Amino acid sequence: MNPAHPTVLSGPLSPEEYQRQFTEFMRQHLQSAAGGVPRPQAAPPNAAEPTPPAETTFQFDRKPRDVKAYLDRFVIRQEEAKKVLSVALCDHYHHVRLALAGQDQPNYAKQNIILTGPTGVGKTYLIRCIADLIGVPFVKGDATKFSETGYVGGDVEDLVRELLRRANGDVQRAQYGIIYIDEIDKIAAAANVVGRDVSGRGVQTTLLKLMEESEVPARSPNDIAGQLQAMLEFTQRGRKPAEVVNTKHILFIVSGAFNGLDKIVRRRLREATIGFAAKSTSPDTESDVLDHAQTRDFIEYGFEPEFIGRLPVRVCCHPLDIDDLFTILRNSEGSIIRQYEQTFAAYGIEVLFRDDGLRRIAELAHDEQTGARGLMTVCERLFRDFKFELPSTPVQRFVVTHELVDRPAASLQTLLAQHASEERVVMRQLVHHFAERFFHDHNLRLHFTEPAADALVQLAQERRQPVRDLCAQHFKDFQFGLKLIAQNTGRTEFQIEADTVAAPDKTLSDWVVASYRNRTPEPPGPAPAPAPPSPSPLP
Repeated sequence: MNPAHPTVLSGPLSPEEYQRQFTEFMRQHLQSAAGGVPRPQAAPPNAAEPTPPAETTFQFDRKPRDVKAYLDRFVIRQEEAKKVLSVALCDHYHHVRLALAGQDQPNYAKQNIILTGPTGVGKTYLIRCIADLIGVPFVKGDATKFSETGYVGGDVEDLVRELLRRANGDVQRAQYGIIYIDEIDKIAAAANVVGRDVSGRGVQTTLLKLMEESEVPARSPNDIAGQLQAMLEFTQRGRKPAEVVNTKHILFIVSGAFNGLDKIVRRRLREATIGFAAKSTSPDTESDVLDHAQTRDFIEYGFEPEFIGRLPVRVCCHPLDIDDLFTILRNSEGSIIRQYEQTFAAYGIEVLFRDDGLRRIAELAHDEQTGARGLMTVCERLFRDFKFELPSTPVQRFVVTHELVDRPAASLQTLLAQHASEERVVMRQLVHHFAERFFHDHNLRLHFTEPAADALVQLAQERRQPVRDLCAQHFKDFQFGLKLIAQNTGRTEFQIEADTVAAPDKTLSDWVVASYRNRTPEPPGPAPAPAPPSPSPLP
């Protein structure tokens, strides 16, 4: 075969044959181009050794309560799960910090984690938030794809290589990342399988080696492009040790719904209640049953004892009810309504979500029986026509109410017909909604009078600026000044008048100066008796 013009074969090449022919082609091509096989040049005897790259310093000083407080901002409910995860994560990464500092603890057992619970309760979101907080590379894999491959182990090790890629090629940083494998219950081996089970026991065996400690080559032996790159590097710089990623400090977290595990646990608990003085109480719901799952239950479910033994931390996430879904929409920093606010804002449209509308969305999402994922399903169905129609209309604002959620088509037509008369009403509501968020974020309450709200609405219309953006810009320094006033006087509620809107910085400055003079701010009321000129009192 001519290397420059390879013969076209009638049938498809196997990966091994393709790699062999391609490697032979590149070898001959390089030889013909250089007049022979290039040889690596040896370094001079007195040449200085290349300076190794500086090692990445890993800093971790979090406490479990700090980690849980961070998770509380994004994940609603799951209190016990957040507590257990916070403790396990802090234990692991304090050990990693000591190990990287040369103070390895030989008796430490890595606290890999298994999460159980139905879909949509926040299992993946919990782990992703933790990885963001700690600042380590994070990879999510799906256990179902391991069972679809024709060989065991390749895809599993690719998770480690993907971790290296997420660490921008930094091997040391990759070696203390997090690998999260979802739907792990799908690789539980069936009880009636005899012999080699590629989709079950084989994958468990490969994962077992990775979870304990092993070294994974940075380049897959089945990666033709990677092997070609290695060969070219050899011709240019000579042989160098192949890069490997050690999994000793990589934290493995697996999760699944484990459908049917509750029946195994119930049967064991029922058998345990037979006998004299046995406890008669038993958990009612499926999630409560999974709280009592033991190693023997997972083994009966189809996991190898060695595999489940490498997952010492067990966490059960509980289903979400309507109140939980409502709280996610209203209070979570990762709420999906933020996404829809930004989507409409891209077209210059402001959307206000009222509590009755959010609760109705939560009720419909609960009917989907997919946990928090149902919120996306309901919202996408609800706002589909709004996102299609409104960007091409003069409408700039609308309110999501219970009626709009139940009758989106009719509400859209009404909105298109009446948007002009309702515009100022909605804008005033957005002003008061800004005050609610200000209180939620800073624990300081602003009371906008109607003249003040009208002044802000008028200003927003003149500047063609969204009301929320105008308020945020207009009162950007208020949280700092008002906190000083609260420290000096104990006052946490402040009334905003029209003159404050006209000169917010001057008014805030006068209030702060007055608070340092121990002047208690006077509430608005009838005009006071004449007094000598002085800075404006606090409202």
